[in-house]
Amino acid sequence: MHTSLSSLACLAMLLSTIAVGAVPEIDEEFQKVTCGSSVKLTHVKSEFKLHSHQIPYGTGSGQQSVTAVTSKDDTNSLWQVMAQFQHTCDRGEPVPCGSTIRLKHLNTKKFLHSHQHKSPMSGGLEVSAYEGSDDGDNWVLECVNKKDKYWTRESSVLLRHENTGMYLSTSPKHVYGNPIPGQQEVAAHNLQQAEHSWSAQEGIYFAEREL
Repeated sequence: MHTSLSSLACLAMLLSTIAVGAVPEIDEEFQKVTCGSSVKLTHVKSEFKLHSHQIPYGTGSGQQSVTAVTSKDDTNSLWQVMAQFQHTCDRGEPVPCGSTIRLKHLNTKKFLHSHQHKSPMSGGLEVSAYEGSDDGDNWVLECVNKKDKYWTRESSVLLRHENTGMYLSTSPKHVYGNPIPGQQEVAAHNLQQAEHSWSAQEGIYFAEREL
């Protein structure tokens, strides 16, 4: 099996999705979020993007911090979709609702991670970018529309941390000052609410592979 997406088509998809205002028109073969794609996850309520950078937390684990930002053009908001810890998936394989996945920060190669450390502002659980790899990197994908069978672009999803049962979230109530002014805290909380919803928007998408 192989993906039908060439390098040139991949670049074309990047250019067509990086700077968008309204919901873009998406070709059928690119409607599903697929393994190997690098996506920008937008928090539905605040419209901030899931983000990381080489700035560690000053408290808790001291690992690389994860925040949320407004910019649509920052490549530090790209996360590669991968199979859960100690598993693999084929490039272009659609991601079913209910799957356990990992998200790898494209620029720093660290995994979206959570654990029992407290987050610095909201009192939830800290969410970090972890340079190692273990089951603390596993997130369960919950599609908000229960009729959906697969994760699709622009649709709302929840990300539940497998080990702790907490949901990936951010809020404009918790905003950092220097050295990252205006960026929102990202943490994991235990309430399954609409404010925890995210949507895959801009990114580098691989077409659904042919069976």
